[in-house]
This record gives sequence, C-alpha cells and structure tokens, in this order.
Amino acid sequence: MMISTKIKNYIKQNFKDKINYTLALIAATGLLTSSCNFLNVEDYFEDTLSIDSVFQNKLHLERYLWGTAALLPDESNVFASGYYPAILGSDEAFTMWEDSYASQRFLIDRINADDLGSMNTWPRLYMVIRKANTIMKRIDECKDLSGQEKREIVGYAHFLRGYAYYQLLLSYGPLLIAGDEVYDTSLPSEAYQKYRSTYDESVEYVCNELETAASYIPAIVPIPTFGRPTKAAAYGLIARLRTYAASPLFNGGQAAKIYFSDFLRQSDNVPYVSQVYDEKKWAKAAAACKRVMDMDFQLHTIEASGDSPNLPAGITYDRNYYKQWPDGAAGIDHYRSYAEMFNGESLGFKNKEYVFAKNSAEVKNLTKNSFPAQFGGWNGFGIPQKIIDAYKMADGRDINNSSALYPYAENSFSTKDSTFSGYLIKPNVSSMYLNREARFYASIGFSGCLWPMNSTTESGKFMQQVFYYVDGNSGKSSAISVDARNYPITGYVTKKYIHPDDAWSGSNATLLDKSFPIVRLADILLMYAEALNNLTGSHQVEDPITETTYIFSRNTEEIASAFNKVRYRSGLPGLTDEQLDNPRLFFDALVTERMVEFLHEGLRYYDTRRWGIVAEEEAKPIMGMDTERTARNGYFNRVICNYPSVRNRSFKPKMILLPIDRQEIMRVTTLDQNPGW
Repeated sequence: MMISTKIKNYIKQNFKDKINYTLALIAATGLLTSSCNFLNVEDYFEDTLSIDSVFQNKLHLERYLWGTAALLPDESNVFASGYYPAILGSDEAFTMWEDSYASQRFLIDRINADDLGSMNTWPRLYMVIRKANTIMKRIDECKDLSGQEKREIVGYAHFLRGYAYYQLLLSYGPLLIAGDEVYDTSLPSEAYQKYRSTYDESVEYVCNELETAASYIPAIVPIPTFGRPTKAAAYGLIARLRTYAASPLFNGGQAAKIYFSDFLRQSDNVPYVSQVYDEKKWAKAAAACKRVMDMDFQLHTIEASGDSPNLPAGITYDRNYYKQWPDGAAGIDHYRSYAEMFNGESLGFKNKEYVFAKNSAEVKNLTKNSFPAQFGGWNGFGIPQKIIDAYKMADGRDINNSSALYPYAENSFSTKDSTFSGYLIKPNVSSMYLNREARFYASIGFSGCLWPMNSTTESGKFMQQVFYYVDGNSGKSSAISVDARNYPITGYVTKKYIHPDDAWSGSNATLLDKSFPIVRLADILLMYAEALNNLTGSHQVEDPITETTYIFSRNTEEIASAFNKVRYRSGLPGLTDEQLDNPRLFFDALVTERMVEFLHEGLRYYDTRRWGIVAEEEAKPIMGMDTERTARNGYFNRVICNYPSVRNRSFKPKMILLPIDRQEIMRVTTLDQNPGW
C-alpha cells in the first residue's frame, strides 16, 4: 500500500533527521500494510488526532481497551486459515486443500521467513503490546475513573500484554521484550535495537505479567461478557507456561540439545534455551496447576439417565472405578459429559470446567469442514488412523488386547440398531468402530456413522448414514461433481464440535452456537499429574500470592487422583499400578490420553514439541482406510494415504519454532532469527 503525500509531508516536517525520517516512514508503512513490529506506533496519523481523547473519559478508554483485545489472534481458529500451526501443522489432521492453509504448507516446507501467510502473528501481537503500554502509561489522564475501575483497566492491560507475549512465546520462542516503553518514531535508530531474552527469562516475564493481571482483574465476569479474562484465566495460562518450561525441549533435555544447542544470543553467547536440566521447574509447574485445581472448577459431567450404559464389569485393578463420581466413574453419562462440552448443548458460561474460554464463530462455521458434501459441507478434514487406533475399548483395554466382553474386530459388521446415551449405531458399521470408549463416539465421524442433522425438516436431509468408501454417498466418487477433494482421504472426520441438531443444508437447517476452551480443568489435571511424575525428590514451592507453601514429590496417589478423574469422566478405568510406579509407562499413557482428550483443541502441536517426540511422531506415515475401494472390497484396510501433501510431509529441525518475518530481522539487526530459518 502506498503512503499518501500528506503523510510523507507530515513526517518530513516533524522528523528532520534522515534516519528518523526513514524509521518513521517504515513505521507508517508497516502499519498500513499490517506489518508493524514492536517499534511501530498504532496508526500514528489517525490516532494522534484521537489518542488524547481516548483518555478523556471512561467510555472511550474502555473502547480502546477492548479494541486492543480484538487485535489478538483468535485461539479458537484452529481449523482453517489459522494464526497458529495448531491442527493442520501437527499430526492430528490434514486436508487435500493445502494451498488454502498456511499451517498445512508449514509441514511440507512451503513456509519461510519471507512468507508465513496467516501465521505471521508477530506484527499484530506487538501492536497489542504497544497499545497495552499506552494504556498503562496514560491512564492517569482519565479523570472519571473510580479507583476500582482504574485497577481493573490496568489489570486487563497487563493481561493483554502478558497474553500477547504468551502467544509469541508459543509460536516463536524467546521473546523480544519491549518493557513499558511506548516507542516514539523520533528516537535515534539505536533505541530500537533490542536483544531477545532467553526462554527462561521470557517465561518469568510473562508469568509476572499474568500474576499482576490476576491481582487486579475480577474472579468472575457477567454472563454477557463471557470470554473476558478472569483471575483464573491468568492462573491457567501460567500453569501451562510453567509446564511447558519444565518440559524436555526447554529444560535441558535431549530435545533442547538437539534443537537449541547452537542457538546463542549474539550479544553475549548465552544459550537462548537452557542446556541444563532443573527438576525444580516441574515442582513450580505442579504448584501453578494446584492453585487452579484448588479453585472452584469441576470436570463437566451430566448425570446418568435411563439410556446411559452400565459400567463395564470385571475391572479389578482399579479399586475406585465403581465408586460414584467424582471418586469413581459411576453415576454420570460419559458420552454426554464429554460431547456436550463441545457441541453447543452446554452453554460455555455455565461450564465449570472452562478455566478460560470464549464463544467462537470460527468453530461454529468450520464444522462445515466435516459435514458431508451432499449435506452442505466440505467433507475433507481427515483424521489419521493412528488417532482412531488410540481410542480405548469401552473397558479401557487397547484395541490390540481387547476382551471377550468388549471385542475388537475388523472383519464383521453391525447387524441391527443399538443406542446408548442418545447415540445411535446403525447396521453395516464395521466392528472396528463398535465397543469403543465414549470419547470416540463424541469425536469421530467414521464410515457408517449416523449424521442426525435434526434441525432440518427436509426429507433426505436428516438421519443420514454416511459412507466414505469410493462409491459411498460421501466418498471420492460423490465428491467429484463439486470438488474432487471434498471427501476425507483417511475415511474419518471430526464430529467433536457437531451437535445432533446441526445441519448445513435443508429447510430450517441451523447450527448451535459453540464455545471453545483455551484452558480447561482436564488440561490442568493432566499437567499436574505429569509434573509430579517427573519428580525424583521433594521440592518446596512458595506461592507469595496465596501465601501457600507447597511440598511436592512423586506421590502416586496424587498422580492417580488427578489423572484418573479425566479417565473416569470418559467411562474408563484409571491407571494400573505398573503405570503409576514406572515414570516411563506413565508418560506413554499420558501421551495417548492427551492426544485423545484434547483432540482438535490445538494442544498436540505444542505437546509433541515440548516432549521432544515431534520428529518421531511426524515420521509415522499418515494412514487411513482405503478410500479408493468399495466397502466389501478392501475399504476397511489400513493404507498409507497417497496424496502429495501426505507424501511430501517432512519434519525438519527448524520446524520446532516458526520463523520471525525476515522484514523484522532487517529492521532490528540485533534480533536473532530462530534456528534453521
């Protein structure tokens, strides 16, 4: 975009020095092309006329505050164009529309420092930071604020700044911290040259920002403002950061040595990422999680009713399994407890599991990625077979070790209707999809799955059984008339956010509103169990905010109590004694549990990286059913997906972090680029 002559003349009149003129011009150019960085101002030539009025009254200031919040990349946008690699940048799903999604181009090495597509969040996040700094610097000019209102606005400004840095840290690693400065374009060029902080320094800075925010902002917000950050939201983000910081990638583990051993700050040769392990970080993570656990949150559950299935019989290794919820798995409907948390049946503002969440038009609209093409969808958001195989049988056994009571088979089909918890399985469903745990049915659309689409009254548009084999009603042949890519090449789609009433076509078709969890209690519980699992000694952690002293060790009862609650909610028995006693076996169980529990919530991308298993996981071929075959002629066989965006997937060490836009590196010469880019 060209800069107007009026703007150029204004700069020339106000910045006589040639260097300062250039910087001001860069700042203006960056703003107008949405590529501003930490040294840029918001629209200088518009806001200089109105910025003073922002602080003249409370109403204007509040609008400025929440306008700043609106600049934050939407964490619920994990499906489509996306501001984060999230789902398509991990091994959770992929489409055949790779050109549409920067996150999918990332893993086929078509993203670089000159073109990050929609994932270039660096500019807008630093705009948020600068606006937050402006609020904190000038808030005393607003004379009609009460003391409490001022505290809250300052608290929200700290939250926005901390949250912006949190998002930068997750995507780019070690931060370039601007401090409290509101950079003016008239400064000498040296003022803009800053060095990145180390990862540990970055974590401490962000946690301190969020701690400060938590001391000012409310514990609860009114229903109409659901999604606005609370004290718990700040604490939840701190818990996640502490857990990530304790993980092998950032805490001197083998992964840290593989990916970051040569990643040194140019100013002093200090490693950006610690190469020395510090077990105390796990204790700090446990303390941060425990603080949230001690607040008023509960896993989302629905009381069992007449159509809720009984618990599987014969579980002997878990003495608590048959106890009433929350001590065991009895008394709740496991399918509804999980499904209704995501599909819109349970209202977000009422959900006691949500530590930090928001209403999401993105999630609602992008259910279209899963809907069959003939029912108004795009039908191409495929899930790899390894995700499907990770779901347990109803009694908690692995598919390779199923029981006679809940068998796993691949050579037979259902012959009649069967119903549980309002979920209907029709005839001609492969036995490989029978007898599975509740989360499987709440999350996965498989060949033969019923799509109720109850909101439409049009004949042939509701209560439809969908088949993904080549000549099925939602397979490759049926997709060609619209778009040859409008079918799931693996034979699976996500139904996690889809309500039985949701419909994209037909008379009266409608969709329920959706909410999206940024942090939920299940995540906190599993991170807490993970943190304790990694302790070999006893550690004391002081929480100066709550004036609580925590003492943590690898307490297997504590681990089981946190971990098993998540299992019980899904209807599964808890960990075995062997898994509890062996840290490696526990970790293996944790990896699978998080992959299933948080499917398509945007967490696995970060989990595989922080654990140092991303290269191993990405090296596994993307497999699915043979969608080139008919149902009875080979469809139900695992095959490697034969599509370029699958064949060309190749994880490279540089992909551990996103690159910083090369233009930013050129502007700030002290800014070190991430490794490999």
